[in-house]
Amino acid sequence: MKKQVLKVLMLVVLAGFFSDGVYAQKRKAPAKKRTSTKRTTKTKTKASIQATTATADTTAMVAAPAMVDTLPIKKIAKSLRPDEAVETTVLRDRTPLAYEHLRADDAVYRQKIWREIDAREKINLPFRYSADENNGNQRFISILLQAIQDSAVTVFSSIDDRFTTPMTVSEVAKVIAGEEIDVPQYNENGELVGTKKMRNEVNLDSIYKFQIKEEVIFDKESSRLFWRILGIAPLKRVITPQGIDLGETQLFWVYYPDMRATFAKYEVYNGKNYGARMSWEELFESRMFYGRIIKSTMDNPYDLYIKQYKGLNDNPILQLLEGESIKEKVFNYEQDLWSY
Repeated sequence: MKKQVLKVLMLVVLAGFFSDGVYAQKRKAPAKKRTSTKRTTKTKTKASIQATTATADTTAMVAAPAMVDTLPIKKIAKSLRPDEAVETTVLRDRTPLAYEHLRADDAVYRQKIWREIDAREKINLPFRYSADENNGNQRFISILLQAIQDSAVTVFSSIDDRFTTPMTVSEVAKVIAGEEIDVPQYNENGELVGTKKMRNEVNLDSIYKFQIKEEVIFDKESSRLFWRILGIAPLKRVITPQGIDLGETQLFWVYYPDMRATFAKYEVYNGKNYGARMSWEELFESRMFYGRIIKSTMDNPYDLYIKQYKGLNDNPILQLLEGESIKEKVFNYEQDLWSY
């Protein structure tokens, strides 16, 4: 009897443990399932949004590269060893001195003068120095184009000489080399496979004339005559495809005070005393160049070039003499202010 009672009690206890275990599993299973579903949904949604945004930004940056036109200047490889026996690093970091301030009330004499510099003349040969150095080609036109390519100076259109219309690098390239033309492309069998847009090659030695615009001022406070260059413009002879010579025309204008910092970093060729080379900024400020006068505001109410004067159109000798007469008038004005 006692054995039967013990068996019944053990069966009851085992049945209770079994029912508690089943209930606990049933209660935990839904909670685990809900938690797992909730976390998975959040993770998938968050990852999907981040991936889509990152992919869109990267594609946009790659698909829109910046297109910049290049000017007709060759790339110069820099020397991997010092190419000079003396230390010139400090000289290449020179900065020009600031201009002396001139008050309008002290300027008792002011005239604007335009000159034409011909680099074929002996005194102007440094403008055509064609050696290559670490800072580029040393031609004067190459220095101008390199500054424009590096966005170190603002270029102005030649529609006037008052620096009113800025130009882009692409517009400068178009002015120098002309419009792009379709050049036919052939394969090895001589068959036409398409066309390619290209510009004409430009020989920089063909640009050897420059115009400068300057102002001469007599300052009564310091009793000095100042020459201040305002702008520089390269000239190029234009010939149409029909062979018509349109004469020399200005390509663009650069404001000289903006170029002084660049000119201070380039040395001028000196074939007589190589160890005493000055910078281009010093050359212009010391006026170590020759330019014939082609226009001035002196006795010129119609704002004409000398070659447009009546009777001087077809006579270059008289045009040259007229320019020398203008230079002499400025010289005599300064000398007449002094008494000996």
